[in-house]
Amino acid sequence: MEISQLLPKFKIEKIIKEWLEEDIPSFDYGGCVVGSDEKVAHLLGKQTGVFSGSIFFEEIFKQLGCKVIWFIKDGESFSMTHGPEKNKPQVLAHVIGPVRNILIGERLSLNILSRSCGITTQGYNVKKLVDGSDGKQQPWMGKVAGTRKTTPGFRLVEKLALLTAGLDTHRMDLSSMIMLKDNHIWACGNITNTVKNARSVGGFSLKIEVECRNQNEAIEAIEAGADIVMLDNFNPQDLQSVSTYLKQHYPHITLEASGGITSATITQYAIPTIDIISMGNLTQGVPHIDISLKIQKQ
Repeated sequence: MEISQLLPKFKIEKIIKEWLEEDIPSFDYGGCVVGSDEKVAHLLGKQTGVFSGSIFFEEIFKQLGCKVIWFIKDGESFSMTHGPEKNKPQVLAHVIGPVRNILIGERLSLNILSRSCGITTQGYNVKKLVDGSDGKQQPWMGKVAGTRKTTPGFRLVEKLALLTAGLDTHRMDLSSMIMLKDNHIWACGNITNTVKNARSVGGFSLKIEVECRNQNEAIEAIEAGADIVMLDNFNPQDLQSVSTYLKQHYPHITLEASGGITSATITQYAIPTIDIISMGNLTQGVPHIDISLKIQKQ
C-alpha cells in the first residue's frame, strides 16, 4: 500500500501551487540571471535519516516542468556512508529541467523534505524503542501517536511523515474526533454533561475522547459514554495502577497515555494496559535533516 495515495491529486496540486506563489509573488530575479538551459541537479542526503515527503517534492518539480528520477523510497534510510564513496552525501534523486525552474523549486522542496525527514527519522527511532526491534525488551502491542501540535499550513506534510515512520497520526483536526479537555469540562460543569453534549452533536459515528487527571475522572468519563480515556500527565507508577484498574473493570475502553512523554521515558509508559502513547514532541522541536540540491557542472 502506498501511503502517499491518501492525498487526493487535486489537494496536493493546490497546496504546492499556493506555496510556489507565496515564494515568487512577482519577479524571479535569480531565474532571469541563470536562464533556461537544461541542467541536472542532485538531491543529496548529508546526514543519517529516514526519507519521506517524496510526493511533495515530485509535485513541486512537476508543476515547474522538471523530471525527477528517484534512487530512494519513502521509509528507506540514508546516510553519508551509503553512497558510492565514503564520507560523501548519498544521492537521493536527480532533477532534470530548465535551470531557472530547478532553482525556483529548490528552497521550497528542501524546506519540506528536511522537516518531513526529520519527523520521520525521530518517529522511526521512537518506535524502535517500544516495538522490540532493539532486542532489549518485549514488543509493546500499542500504538505510538502524534498529536494536533502541528505547524499551521504544514499539517499534511507532518502527519504523512508520521505515517511513513510507522506511527499513528492521532486525530487529523477538530472535525475528525471529539476530544474533550479540561477547558471543555470546566465550561460545561462536569465530565458527564460534557460527554452528553458531545454525543448529541457527534452522533454514533464520531468517537469521543476525554482527558482525565485521575481515576475518578476516568470512571466518570467511561460511565458517561466516552470511547477513549486519556490519562494525562500521570507518572509511570500511577499510570500502571490506574490503567490496570480501568482495564479490569472496563475492558472495552481504549486508554491513552499522554503528557510530557519523551524518547527517554517512553519505555516506562509502554505497558500492556495502555493502548496508545501520544507525544507532542514528535512534531514539535524536531531536528531537521540536512538535505541539499546541487546543480551539476557540465
